[in-house]
Amino acid sequence: MTIIIARVILLILAGVGGVALGPVFGVAQPWPLLALSGLLIGGLVLLLEWGVGRLPLERLFWGALGGLAGLATGLGVGTALTTLVPAPGAVRGLLAFFLGYVGAAVLLRKAEELEGLSEKLFPKVRARGEAHKILDTSVIIEGRIADICETGFLEGTLIVPQFVLRELQQIADSSDSLRRTRGKRGFDVLQRIQRIPKVKVLIHDLDFPHIRDVDRKLIEVARALGGKIITNDYNLNKVAELSGVPVLNINELANALKPVVLPGELMHVHVLKEGKESGQGVAYLDDGTMVVVDQGKKYLGQTVDVLVTSVLQTTAGRMIFTRPKEEEMLSGGRS
Repeated sequence: MTIIIARVILLILAGVGGVALGPVFGVAQPWPLLALSGLLIGGLVLLLEWGVGRLPLERLFWGALGGLAGLATGLGVGTALTTLVPAPGAVRGLLAFFLGYVGAAVLLRKAEELEGLSEKLFPKVRARGEAHKILDTSVIIEGRIADICETGFLEGTLIVPQFVLRELQQIADSSDSLRRTRGKRGFDVLQRIQRIPKVKVLIHDLDFPHIRDVDRKLIEVARALGGKIITNDYNLNKVAELSGVPVLNINELANALKPVVLPGELMHVHVLKEGKESGQGVAYLDDGTMVVVDQGKKYLGQTVDVLVTSVLQTTAGRMIFTRPKEEEMLSGGRS
């Protein structure tokens, strides 16, 4: 509220200043036009303040440093030129302005290469940035992120960009009933996360209108804020890693938390269906891990004790190969 009052006062002062400074520039009337000119200048100042406020501190620093260096270079070069070639003073000012812009633009583009120096200059800023976790649409809809938040394992601020909310809204408004359900589920998950006392959720308006792809926008947001992307999207995971943006993948976390089983361990499983190979049965653990039971077809629909023979880790997940305990005991007895 304080910042809104300050902005209103700034606009009023800008309007009054426009009327007061009109005679200085030889324009005394009409005063409404002078007031409007002052308001426009005040609006431009507020627009500049809004844009600058969205940039991280280290990028502001490098941009200002580059601008000052370019400005100084432009003034020096302009002074040298005017001593050699007679030219209006405006030429020197214009040259300084152009080189100042180039200097700021170059250092902003090279900010990633100066990341090591930025960490030394702004350690607290970098630490806060690393605490930012940017959520993508898929991980919100899927919902496991809310369970993780409730455990307290996630630290920092969860960032939900406005363009992610727009994508959720488009999905929720879809004519397809399945997509509509998914979109509504995404909003329910966000509301659930917002109700968790130990989690801070920030709806961020940082956007990149010139980029159409949502995944690329997420990468640019993470890069601008110095944060990490939370996703379960394999393609986004790979593109972000190639772009040098850290990613927290929910699927990788789930695989890492699956129980570790070793050959020779005893398990208690319910055989649900036949396997691909002759005589095999298939069961599933509570976390969805597939358990292949050799010679388990005859135990279909039954709960049986099995011994682990081997464990296979695939891109789709973990598979456990077992044999019924009775079969193992019989084969051991025969041997």
